Amino acid sequence: MKNILEFLKQNHETVLYLGVVVLLVLAIIKPEIQLKQAVHNYLLVADVSQSMNAEDVKLENKTVSRLAYTQHLMKNVVQTSPCGTYISVGIFASDNVALLITPLEVCANLDVISDSIDHLEWRMAWKGNSRLSFGVRAAANTFDSLNVPAQMLFFTDGDEAPRVNVTIKQDLSGIQIGKNFVFVGVGGHSKVGVPRFNSANKRVGYWPISDNNNAGAVGVTYADPSIDEPDPSVASAEYDRFLSQLEDDYLKSLAGEIKAKYIEGQNTAAFYDFVQKQKPAASFVTAYSIRWLYLLLAALFILASYLPVDRIWANSRGEHV
Repeated sequence: MKNILEFLKQNHETVLYLGVVVLLVLAIIKPEIQLKQAVHNYLLVADVSQSMNAEDVKLENKTVSRLAYTQHLMKNVVQTSPCGTYISVGIFASDNVALLITPLEVCANLDVISDSIDHLEWRMAWKGNSRLSFGVRAAANTFDSLNVPAQMLFFTDGDEAPRVNVTIKQDLSGIQIGKNFVFVGVGGHSKVGVPRFNSANKRVGYWPISDNNNAGAVGVTYADPSIDEPDPSVASAEYDRFLSQLEDDYLKSLAGEIKAKYIEGQNTAAFYDFVQKQKPAASFVTAYSIRWLYLLLAALFILASYLPVDRIWANSRGEHV
């Protein structure tokens, strides 16, 4: 033991510099360790019914569609989420929810997640009509398919087509996902017309009231393009347009039924803070960076090499240098 202490006394600078080298090598080749920790796991679901094509929200002083605004909000949620957050993306149409991507870590997969959001559009809808109460029940099944708890952010204008009534209204009292479910309302508070597009995504006019009563401002199924010959019917005049707005009272009512939350989606710091303050929903084994620890220790070793070791050693033994 005495020999070791003498060696360290005589070669302390060499030992410290070797330690610095080892720590820097570890910072490069082994910067992370695997830890199980509670993380945010968000499932972002976008309503892609055609009422989401209504243009009544502003983004950078430009009026945009509800769906474009939803995409902007989703991407900002992704970009304001810290590394270690997991993101899934899905869509709602008709009476069902479909997953596009399953949970991906946000920093390692930022491009993939952002690209999925960029490509959201109304033609993803596989069927006409928009029945949110059915969609909530489908969302519960989607939670089960993820196999891990998630916080669902359901972006929608709340505009049901056909209009909800007692014959088609779902009993949601048995739904147990409320604590992990947030309705995000998107749209203006004044009624506007809903643009109608053909199967080539060309705008041809506005949805007429008559067609909305039958198919809903969602669009018929475009598996058969012949229905667009020459183009789908549109409103013949302004008074004939189907009008839509953000149905926030209805969304609050649905949220109340399943003990969920409701917030109006706004491009503000307050909205993104609300999202990030949601309780972490899952536990994942994730890579935790300890590079900072290696670099801190290396810096301390370098500082230690400048200490007057001879004087410290002598003082500890009651000797005079």
